[in-house]
Amino acid sequence: MDFQVSERRIINNKIRRRRQLRRNICMYLMTMLLAISLSLVFFSFRAKAQSSDETLVYKYYKSIVVRNGDTLWDYAGMYGGDGQYSSSRDYIKEVMQLNSLHDHKIVAGQYLILPYYSPAPLMEDAT
Repeated sequence: MDFQVSERRIINNKIRRRRQLRRNICMYLMTMLLAISLSLVFFSFRAKAQSSDETLVYKYYKSIVVRNGDTLWDYAGMYGGDGQYSSSRDYIKEVMQLNSLHDHKIVAGQYLILPYYSPAPLMEDAT
């Protein structure tokens, strides 16, 4: 009889441990689900704020014909000095990339595409 009581206690302990394990797993999964849900909600509602006094600028491209004596540095001063580029070198690098130039040499009569920024959309040709 002692054997049956002991055996029954062992079986009950196994059942209790199994229930406790299921409960712990369920709590872990619920906690993870809650954490993921809160993360998704938090990060999906974050909006990039923009100051109302900040003006939007738009990037445009202008095709020009190089005149005698013009250099890329001249064009960087005319079109790249609007604060959108950290330096004239950055502007010149972009111009060279846009026009597939391998060095800074340009010749009169050559066509170049030059980027520039304007605070509002232009309704007519930007020449």
